[in-house]
Amino acid sequence: MPDQPAPAISRSLFVFAILYGGMTCLAGVLGNKQIALGPLAVEAGIVAFLLLVILSSAVAETHGRETANKLVLYGFLPLIVSMALIRLVLALPAAADMEPARLAAFDIILGQSARLMLAGLIAYGISQTLNVTIFSALRRNERRMLWLRAGVASMLSQIVDTLLFITIAFYGVFPIGNLLLGQMIAKVVLSAVMVPPLTYLFVGLARRLDAQPAIAPAAREG
Repeated sequence: MPDQPAPAISRSLFVFAILYGGMTCLAGVLGNKQIALGPLAVEAGIVAFLLLVILSSAVAETHGRETANKLVLYGFLPLIVSMALIRLVLALPAAADMEPARLAAFDIILGQSARLMLAGLIAYGISQTLNVTIFSALRRNERRMLWLRAGVASMLSQIVDTLLFITIAFYGVFPIGNLLLGQMIAKVVLSAVMVPPLTYLFVGLARRLDAQPAIAPAAREG
């Protein structure tokens, strides 16, 4: 007898989950470049992390807090798998004809220490969960003013993200006070400028996608 069909999947949730998983893997790679924002320097991975914030806020707005928290939780899977694959590839011997300069660059870009990886995992989980929590708490009191809820939740969660990541990754290695301050200012500015309009964009996209029929998997034959 055929099995019962799986529950239908919202189109927006399907699309956002794929994008979210990709951003969790890409953020660490992008973070190897420092970009200049006026007098401040910030690691480029913030662009991908802010997209994670925007996506989780958009999911919380359209599908609720519980679903957004599940998205954050499931985001650990591609993040951990990508880290494991990177360690495996780094451990495998390079081909004899690989250019030494290319190999050295590969090792520098992807050869993060276990301490940095741990810092990334902790900062990701706590800051993204905090973003969903703050956004959802503000939504109960004010269902309008999406821009304000998204901006406040992002700024606060990014401050916590910076505190956790830099402290865990670099405390005791070198003085971190100036780095913490510069990163916090840069992330707050980016949260204020990028997050509100892009959250409107993604919420609008989610509602447009969900206006179409949901993706319903076919029943499997037993």
